[in-house]
Amino acid sequence: MNCPYCHKEDTQVTDSRLSADGNSVKRRRRCKNCQRRFTTYERIERIGLTVVKKDNTRDEYRREKLFKSIAIACTKRPVPADQLEEAVNDIEARLFNLGQSEVPSETIGELVMQKLRELDEVAYIRFASVYRNFADLDEMMEEMEGLQGEQAALDLVELPDPPQEKGSAQA
Repeated sequence: MNCPYCHKEDTQVTDSRLSADGNSVKRRRRCKNCQRRFTTYERIERIGLTVVKKDNTRDEYRREKLFKSIAIACTKRPVPADQLEEAVNDIEARLFNLGQSEVPSETIGELVMQKLRELDEVAYIRFASVYRNFADLDEMMEEMEGLQGEQAALDLVELPDPPQEKGSAQA
């Protein structure tokens, strides 16, 4: 593995861990030349997934493009890099589990929106504004109100009171 800093080949693995989803191995490496540390990910190389775009053109699926679009939506948001990596792993696994050699770009976009909605609402709105190509502010407001409505519904769910300790005074 070449060092990304000094480009020498002599690196040493200092730590290896299986990712949370079990689809990749995260390795910490140290360059024996410049002593700097960096992280690599090892995953199974998938074959033959083609993305069918809206205009019916076909493009080879590229994991880097998926990661970049999610990372852009999460720019300056409190979403750790490993959560981004796990999101991409999850979306990619779902795409390949479809068992199809061609996947519509709309399917990928909807999976990304679903994952971003779980990770960060602001990132979700950023991505949705580009992906759904909102015609005006009203359309964007409708999407945000939908998010607020879901949150309000969650806030209305009553949680049970914690159990009282024996001997404590009740109000």
